[in-house]
Amino acid sequence: MNKDLDQNYKAVFNKRLGFGKNPAIILVDFVAAYFDENSPLYADVEKALLSAIRIRNKGREKNIPIIYTNVSYQKDGKNGGVFFEKLPVLSCFIEGAKTAGWPSKLDIDPNEIVITKQYPSAFFETCLSKKLNNLEIDTLIITGLTTSGCIRATCVDAISYGFRPIVVKDACGDRHEKPHIANLFDMNAKYADVVSENEVFNFLCKQK
Repeated sequence: MNKDLDQNYKAVFNKRLGFGKNPAIILVDFVAAYFDENSPLYADVEKALLSAIRIRNKGREKNIPIIYTNVSYQKDGKNGGVFFEKLPVLSCFIEGAKTAGWPSKLDIDPNEIVITKQYPSAFFETCLSKKLNNLEIDTLIITGLTTSGCIRATCVDAISYGFRPIVVKDACGDRHEKPHIANLFDMNAKYADVVSENEVFNFLCKQK
């Protein structure tokens, strides 16, 4: 059955985009809620964070722009609109909540960009596309959480805004393996190149 699915998609989709010339690296929503075992959003995604940090560190060495996103809502959640209504668990990201902070293993340089969002895509109602255009970025290397939610939404918007989305499968995570794998498959088919950490690392090593 999987073989038939692969053959079916390869006949229509799965064209390789490739890396462009000017990349940026984004770490989407690596926030404490997904790493705190007492949080309802805990997702056991530490391996994805460590992979993203390794990629980020190589990007720092090469002076590649690094971007982080987090999520923040006012106390009543009204700035989250219907999305907040659909997912009451987003209260984990209310201003001041411990689960809304950064995990202990993620250090952020003051010169790196932090974008706060309220919706799944890192682009929606944020300044991300403007910042990328100002930096003349053509390739967005995407890491983060969760694969089926904010990664997919960011990926689709990235290609819609004209950036080459490179989704790093080792550096993304989800609550369960099945939606993780399914969404990686679909993004690779239609919206992005889904690649390994090693492939991204080798690309970054070649940057001057």
